[in-house]
Amino acid sequence: MAAKAQGWLARRIRDKAARQWLAQVDALARRDRPTLPEIRDEAAELHRTLTRFLQMSDARLPRGGDRADLATLPPGTDWHWRPLMLRGRITPAAMAAPRNGQRLGDEVALFHDCPHQALILRQHRNRRATDLSPYGLTLEMLGFSGSYLSLSLDLPDALRDELGPHHVLRLDTVLQAERAITVYGRLNITQGPNTETMLRQLGDPIEGRDCPRSVEFDLAYLDLTHRPIDKVWIDLIFEAPYMNAVTLSDAMLSRHPRAQM
Repeated sequence: MAAKAQGWLARRIRDKAARQWLAQVDALARRDRPTLPEIRDEAAELHRTLTRFLQMSDARLPRGGDRADLATLPPGTDWHWRPLMLRGRITPAAMAAPRNGQRLGDEVALFHDCPHQALILRQHRNRRATDLSPYGLTLEMLGFSGSYLSLSLDLPDALRDELGPHHVLRLDTVLQAERAITVYGRLNITQGPNTETMLRQLGDPIEGRDCPRSVEFDLAYLDLTHRPIDKVWIDLIFEAPYMNAVTLSDAMLSRHPRAQM
């Protein structure tokens, strides 16, 4: 009974809040004066919260490929993760002519030195039966004239728990490209003022559709200390991008212990 009462009260509170915002919309439509800044700020914060809720709930819907993902992970895997941008809707879902370091959603940022910002980054829905993730990410390079282009993906805080030299991080991706392009994965781990990096090429150049690529980062080769890890992220670096379009259809990061000699 207590749980039912709490559920009824929560619904009443949400219904009342919805009616209050509808009243704000009606009042704004009837007057020419701009709305109060504090009301607009409150609405913007509510919009961000609701967008995040929809993204998280969408990401938790059961997917047919979930069990297949687990079956292909390395033996001893104790942690795995697919980026939220590939599991749920992000807002905004696209950005054109992005500035250097501009973010798309909460996890991904685009870094480049193209003076004309001739780029488009957008999330799209995966609709093929073979797609394991609900969404993909496409990067269009429209006459790119810079020398550096990378997609930076922030990894979750949970990864840092007990992360150390006895671990191997594995990145599995499915990529496609209009023209052949070489892609690198660079792991970055920050401890205090120091950042350790490890660069790996994602196999042969990407060309055509459905190019699966896997790369491993053996942390034993990094100069990690006993200090807490502050941040972990991965850069996907595109070599000589120029005129091209690259799609990240899926990405899975996993962690497993390295073999002890």
